[in-house]
Amino acid sequence: MLGIVFALGAASSWTYACYLWRKQTQYFSASQINITKNIIAFIIFSPIILTFDFQSSFKEIFILFLSGIIGISIGDTFYLIALKELGTRLTLTVEALSPIFATILGSIVLGEMLEIKIWLGIFIVSISLLGLALQKTKINQQIKSKIDIKKGYVFAFLSVSCAVIAATLSRVVLINSDLNPFQTTEIRLLGSIIGLLPLVRNDLVYKVRKISLKNNLSLFHATFLGTNLGILLQQYVFKLLPIGLGWTLLSTSPVMALFFARSEGDEINWKTLLLTATTILAVGIVFI
Repeated sequence: MLGIVFALGAASSWTYACYLWRKQTQYFSASQINITKNIIAFIIFSPIILTFDFQSSFKEIFILFLSGIIGISIGDTFYLIALKELGTRLTLTVEALSPIFATILGSIVLGEMLEIKIWLGIFIVSISLLGLALQKTKINQQIKSKIDIKKGYVFAFLSVSCAVIAATLSRVVLINSDLNPFQTTEIRLLGSIIGLLPLVRNDLVYKVRKISLKNNLSLFHATFLGTNLGILLQQYVFKLLPIGLGWTLLSTSPVMALFFARSEGDEINWKTLLLTATTILAVGIVFI
C-alpha cells in the first residue's frame, strides 16, 4: 500500500513541478534549468553524503551514477525541451506506452513476472493515456505558433526511454544492496550534475541573478517538489513495487495534468474526461 501512495505522490509532485518549470523556459534553456534544479536538489540533500561507505558500495554507486546521467542529465533535458514545445499535459501523455515498456524491461532484466490482471490494468492505462495524447485539444493560437509538435514528441519519447532505463538500474541497486532511497537519490543527483557540467555556460549565474525573486522562488519550489520529493518518492516506489507496476502508477501524471490544462490554453472535453476515468479504473483493476 505504501508503494501505491508514494507512486501517486511522486506523480502529483512531478506534474506540478513540470507546470512551474515550463514557465522558466522563457528565461533558461532546457539544460540550464536541468543543471540548476539538480544542483539545488543536491545541496538540499547534501547531509546524506555523510552516511555513505563509498569503498564497499563502489559498484552500486557506479550504477546509480549511470542511472543519474541517463535518467536525469539526458532524460530530463529532453523532457524539458518537450515541455517547452508541447506544454505540460501533452508532454506527460507521451508516457502512454511507457508502462508496457517498463513492464517488458522488468521481465527481461529483473525477471519480474506479473499477474494477468496487472498486465490487463497496465494495457488499459497505456491505451487510455494514448487516447489522451491523441486528443485534439484547443491550444491558444499564440502558443501554437511557437511550437514544433513533431520535435516535441520526439524529445518526449526519448526522455521516457531514458527514464525507464534509469529506473530499472535504480531498482537493481535498491533490491540488491543496503542503500536506501535517500542515498540513491543523492547519488543519482550527483551523477546528473557531472553529466551536465560540459553544457554549463558562463551566462547561467548571470541569468539566475537577473530573474526576479518571485521566479527564483518558483524555481526553488519546483525543484523541491519535482526533484527532491519527486525522485525520493520514486526511489521508494522502485524499492517496494515491480518496475512495471510502479511505472504504471507513476504514469498517471497526465490525469493530474488536467488541473493545469485550462491555464495553458488547453480545453478539456468529454472524451478527455472519459479516458481519464478509464485510466483511474484500470489502476483500480490492478489492486482488486
